[in-house]
Amino acid sequence: MTIREMRERKRELRYTNEELAKLSGVPLSTVQKVFAGVTTEPRRKTMLALEKVLLARPFVSYEDFQMETPMHIREEAMAYSIQQQGRYTIYDYYALPDDRRVELIDGVFYDMAAPSIVHQIILVRLTMQLTECADKNATGFIVVPAPYDVQLDKDIYTMVQPDILAFRGDPVESERCYSGAPAFVVEILSPSSRSWDMMLKLNKYEKAGVQEYWVVDPKYAKVIVYTLPGEVRLTEYSFHERIPVGISNGACEVDFEVIFEKIKGFYNDKDEMQLSEPEEEPK
Repeated sequence: MTIREMRERKRELRYTNEELAKLSGVPLSTVQKVFAGVTTEPRRKTMLALEKVLLARPFVSYEDFQMETPMHIREEAMAYSIQQQGRYTIYDYYALPDDRRVELIDGVFYDMAAPSIVHQIILVRLTMQLTECADKNATGFIVVPAPYDVQLDKDIYTMVQPDILAFRGDPVESERCYSGAPAFVVEILSPSSRSWDMMLKLNKYEKAGVQEYWVVDPKYAKVIVYTLPGEVRLTEYSFHERIPVGISNGACEVDFEVIFEKIKGFYNDKDEMQLSEPEEEPK
């Protein structure tokens, strides 16, 4: 999230600097400097703290909930609507209606927009290549595409849905979700999830112990590969390259040119997504 995007989101949510400081834990003087343009390059920790508040679904008070919500759907939505963001757990997550798509990160719910056709083509084709390679080379990894819940690091305040994950073939503790840190995670960026996939979730995956994190960016036709944990290393590839899968120790690679052939009609000559690909607005 850029500072400009933060200003727009702050205005949309009608937050004051004082409220943002209280909710994020960032000193008021720092918040004032960021939004006044005095600090042009805030620290990553500051940006993450502010993003966490600005991207979260706004808190709905119990009184507003009672006044604005029809009686017949109050009970169904109660667990989601009347608690304070930052305090939700996986038990609240499981109490949500089946048709609500969210992720839970550090006790905060983040709404997930429906994926685009380009997102889904990449998801299917990438899953096919990873699965075929893992099976052919007997790597011991099981590849699972979304939607599948991951209780990251066995934390009751976090439940995410990576687009693709891979883990060793040990028994999963629960069929309902993967509990712990997968060895390999892929997130395919959407306009509505771009900021938290590239910053917030990167930070969470690193701390949980994920070994390798791929960020697939359809807009600019590139893949950023993060080698985790410890000292974070990143390598950037285009959609015209073969990308090695680090956790396979040289046994597997993905030919992204094959995937690009299936979606190239959505790109212009500069390998940037055309404006005809609909932009999703964050909820």
